[in-house]
Amino acid sequence: MAAWKNEAEAREQIKSLVAEYYRAFKEKKEPFHEGDRISYASRVFDEKEMQALTDAMLDFWLTTGRFADRFEKEFAAWIGVKYAHLVNSGSSANLIAFMALTAPELGARQIRPGDEVITVACGFPTTVTPILNYGAVPVFVDVTVPQYNIDAAKLEGALSEKTKAVMIAHTLGNPFDLRAVKAFCEKHGLWLVEDNCDALGSEYTIGGETRFTGAWGDIGTSSFYPPHHMTMGEGGCVYTNDPLLHRLILSFRDWGRDCVCPSGRDNFCGHRFDGRHGELPAGYDHKYVYSHFGYNLKATDMQAAIGCEQLRKFPSFIGRRRHNWDRLHGILEAASDRLILPEPAENSAPSWFGFLISVRLESGLERNRVTRYIEDHNIQTRLLFSGNLIRHPCFDQIRGTDAYRVAGDLTVTDFVMNSAFWVGVYPGMTDDMIDYMGRVILEATERREERQ
Repeated sequence: MAAWKNEAEAREQIKSLVAEYYRAFKEKKEPFHEGDRISYASRVFDEKEMQALTDAMLDFWLTTGRFADRFEKEFAAWIGVKYAHLVNSGSSANLIAFMALTAPELGARQIRPGDEVITVACGFPTTVTPILNYGAVPVFVDVTVPQYNIDAAKLEGALSEKTKAVMIAHTLGNPFDLRAVKAFCEKHGLWLVEDNCDALGSEYTIGGETRFTGAWGDIGTSSFYPPHHMTMGEGGCVYTNDPLLHRLILSFRDWGRDCVCPSGRDNFCGHRFDGRHGELPAGYDHKYVYSHFGYNLKATDMQAAIGCEQLRKFPSFIGRRRHNWDRLHGILEAASDRLILPEPAENSAPSWFGFLISVRLESGLERNRVTRYIEDHNIQTRLLFSGNLIRHPCFDQIRGTDAYRVAGDLTVTDFVMNSAFWVGVYPGMTDDMIDYMGRVILEATERREERQ
């Protein structure tokens, strides 16, 4: 049996063994060989994440705790906001961001059932799901190519007397036209929710001021699912500069309760037993007063511990994603007559999640044949999520009803659904992997049978 002097010494020995385990069994040592599987995304980690996870596990504090507190403070400081709150996924982050805007404390700006929220159908469904589930009305606007973001010129046409918010994502790291969208929201007194789940680390400049995406709107959201820019396994974050939204986000995340006492602390406010709330008896325990119909969507401290180490590596992740994207773009320029290559939004410095490509209609190529050839060469491809969300089975029962509205048409959205795909540029990719992937994509566009 180990002769440890104290718990601190025991922890250090255990963590040292974890590092040895990582180097022996988890550290990638083999170089890339052509034909090896290239996934669209993958975790990038080392012994530090495994040691941090072990440290949190040894605490056996299985809910939000010291690592979560640390991550929230460090993340908020890094991204440039006052308040950041961990949740258990990016989808939960979007749910909480939207639900915070339904709170009665917001007065005339409260989103109520039947109110409208401008968004896009060309994206991931959980940007839209909270709107529909609550009984608000998503208003779908078309996108542009090659940015694959909302067509800001169509915002005014989507506006009605019921519009309360704009909730849209930055597509695969490429920011939407924040300058135009933010100006539109300010002009009409609308909330702006930035779904930043696929764009963490992207930068955007307005009027000489540069901020990270997610920090320009009223609320930003992030995802820490394994394929994303950084990972906790599962996990997400909701962040804001607004003190009232901060309090509402916490309430909806933590069961809808009115109390702001941190987990494990009682009577933090000093008024646990002396308040009047709703029709409850005077002095009802404030820890069990519920001001909203909320949820329990907290992350665990074990997830947060991984995130603390990922955040330290994050600047290098951003740099490598940009390097890989630039290298692949340079290779694929040779096929620009057959492929529409992505372009960064004006005034932006993207932290790319993937490399998004559309097959030109005039090329005679078919997207599915191109992607099948690429997949046959062991390179993973992905479509741009839903392509056009309103064409999916989840809309079958509400299609053609007033549960949603389309502003104008979705012609470009349908083009993306039929012609676009993407491949990865995650920071674990080497130049050899990028070069091989580029060569295979070029081959896929040159095959004669694809032109038949």
